[in-house]
Amino acid sequence: MFARMNEKLILVAEDDADLRDMLTYALERAGYTAVGAKDGNTAARILQVARPVGIVTDVRMPALNGMELCQLVRSNPEVSNAAVLMVSANAHLHDINAGLSSGADGYLPKPLSPRRLVAELQQVIERRKVINAG
Repeated sequence: MFARMNEKLILVAEDDADLRDMLTYALERAGYTAVGAKDGNTAARILQVARPVGIVTDVRMPALNGMELCQLVRSNPEVSNAAVLMVSANAHLHDINAGLSSGADGYLPKPLSPRRLVAELQQVIERRKVINAG
C-alpha cells in the first residue's frame, strides 16, 4: 500500500549548499515544508520514506544527476505523481528538451529568482494534479 502524498512537502535536490538553503527558505516562506538533499543519491534515499508533492532538482549533481533522479521518480509508482521542476545553468533548447524528455514538468534556468521558482513550482504542481486526475 502506498503512502499518501504530502501536499505541502517539497524536496530540493541541489549540490550548491547556499542555493539549496535559499530555495528551501523561499519555499517555507511560501507555506511549504522543504527538505534539502545535497545530491541525487540523498534525494533518492529521502524518496524511500517521503512522498513530496513537488521535487526541485538541479540537473548537474554528483552521483545521481537530476535527469536520472527524474527518471527514478517517474518509474516509482509511490512517487511518480510528484511534480518535478528542473533547474540548471544550462539553458540551451536541447538541454531544456532533454530535461522535459526525462519526465520533468518544468525547467528553469539559473540564476534563479526565489519568487519565480515558487510561482513556477506552484504551476507545475497544479498541472501534475490535472495529469494525475486523468
